[in-house]
Amino acid sequence: MHPTHRDALGTILGTTLWTALGAALSGGRPGAAAAQEAPRDASRDAPWPSRPIRLIAPFPPGGTVDLMARLAAERLQPRLGQSIVIENRAGAGGNLGTEVAVKAEPDGYTLVLATIGGSAINYALYGARMPYRPEDLAAVGLISTVPNVLLATKDLPARDVAGLVALAKARPGALNLGNTGVGASTHVTAEMFKLAAGIDMASVPFRGAGPMLTELMAGRVEAGVDNLPSSVEHIRDGRVRCLGVTSATRSSALPDVPTLREQGLAGFEATAWFGLQAPARTPRPVVEQVGQALDAALREPAMRARLAALGAEPAALPPNGGTSPAGFEAFLESERGKWAEVVRRARVTVE
Repeated sequence: MHPTHRDALGTILGTTLWTALGAALSGGRPGAAAAQEAPRDASRDAPWPSRPIRLIAPFPPGGTVDLMARLAAERLQPRLGQSIVIENRAGAGGNLGTEVAVKAEPDGYTLVLATIGGSAINYALYGARMPYRPEDLAAVGLISTVPNVLLATKDLPARDVAGLVALAKARPGALNLGNTGVGASTHVTAEMFKLAAGIDMASVPFRGAGPMLTELMAGRVEAGVDNLPSSVEHIRDGRVRCLGVTSATRSSALPDVPTLREQGLAGFEATAWFGLQAPARTPRPVVEQVGQALDAALREPAMRARLAALGAEPAALPPNGGTSPAGFEAFLESERGKWAEVVRRARVTVE
């Protein structure tokens, strides 16, 4: 026999004998020998959570999104018995970080801080260009709602909304109005304000609250819109001036600051919110467990006091006045419809 043929036959016979031997040792079960050799991922069999959980914050450090993510992680860690690692993934008004979560393994080890931009407004703002759909995410729970605030540099000769409107009308297009990012609630709120007041100000989107507040305090931007929690200390310290809050009623954190409604903008209201979502196919028991832990944390006096100090209201969804995956899902559906109409009426667009 030719040497090459003999070598090939030996290989075939050797493989056949090895397969038969493996099957015999495994009681004749097909593939059992291979299964015995293949390493197992022990973490898949371990009770959840058996390793740290990643919480994606889709905005940079220093803003309200980052604050809420860290507060949620702090209160959830002892209840879940596992550490939670914050990962800031900023961009596209919350879309970038949220998309990272959508594409993550749905194993219960990735959560995302849901924002009004990335989980509601941007569906209307970006339309077919959105990189994900509502059904790509599972609702876990609402954390809090917060008003936005209309801010001005401390050197601007405007002490209230009327003063800013007068300045803007005297110098059409000359004054800057900053926001914390395209698609953020602050962006849409700023456009709503300009439309309601009948003024022309140049919109300046920043990559988060930190950069906007830095420019505002330096006087390089005349005015801006921010979520209250990330600016409340700057307001209290006098580094920026708060001209009004955008909620329907005054904030308990700034009781002396009137609403925009009180200052002549009838019916004006814009409230941001923050919650938790997970990749769509995350096991339902995991979603429910995190939702229950969040609900319990929000009922703690210490957590409620922390939120109040930031000017935020803890979740109060039906039917029990707290939060739940089902309650947050219904809330999200309502918010998507509401903000789609706001985007249409305010004629907000993105390039």
